[in-house]
Amino acid sequence: MTHIQAIPQFHLFGEAPDDTAFDFIHVETLAARSARHGWTISLHNHRHLNHIFVIRSGGGVIQVEDEETTFRGPAVLCVAATVVHGFAFEENIDGHIATFTEDVVSGARDAAGSVRDRLRALFSDPVLPLEPGGVAEGIARHMAALADELDLARDGHQIAMRAHLMLLILEIARARASRTRYAQVTLSGMDETIGALRDLIEDNFRQTRRIGDYADRLGQTSERLNEHCKRVTGVTVGHMIRQRLITEAKRQLLFTEASASEIAYDLAFADPSHFSRFFRNHTGMSPQEFRKGNEK
Repeated sequence: MTHIQAIPQFHLFGEAPDDTAFDFIHVETLAARSARHGWTISLHNHRHLNHIFVIRSGGGVIQVEDEETTFRGPAVLCVAATVVHGFAFEENIDGHIATFTEDVVSGARDAAGSVRDRLRALFSDPVLPLEPGGVAEGIARHMAALADELDLARDGHQIAMRAHLMLLILEIARARASRTRYAQVTLSGMDETIGALRDLIEDNFRQTRRIGDYADRLGQTSERLNEHCKRVTGVTVGHMIRQRLITEAKRQLLFTEASASEIAYDLAFADPSHFSRFFRNHTGMSPQEFRKGNEK
């Protein structure tokens, strides 16, 4: 089956997708790419690339899926691979964007979890406002050091870039932890099993709805996986699968002209009426009502 292409997919914005992206880090100023697009980055996503934006000054609007948030520096924005996102930047914005595949931070860990765990926890809320001063300046220094290593390409720069990227993620995670009393719960929740489950759901949600299929892939029983998922995330595996389907349905209703029937078949529902009932049960409105209410 040919899937509906809901939104443009790029490697870096404006570049053809790279489905084999691996061991990749890139850093540039926000002006380097945004200025030539009129400071507006249209909605798109990336198959493998994550973003961290460090905003020193200026502001704008970020759209993540169907939600818009206004931000102003100093701030950090974090966007995960596969997530639909776009921006409207002010022309005076000062900041950098680091773009990278997750594998470059997957190895380092301590008793509280891995760097990858902390990174994934940051994606739960894409905008982190910062107070001017030491913390914001420290995060900006890590980003600047990362950019310098790429620009200068000295001996060992690839190793140094990984180190600076991991330090950047840790400093942002610490800054977020200081804003919420529940930070430790958030970090411990993003364990390797749940990370692997999210990856499997992302790759298979159209065709695979059975919890047992995911449990088999992870070497667990359905009951054990479901209990672990509820303990860590507060929801069942089935809920995660259903929410990924709803997210995809919303994307296609918002960003394409595909009919509800076409979307239903793209998402492997038995028929359009089944899809409409599913969508209404989980959103409180029909696909047509959702599209009409978000026509902007």
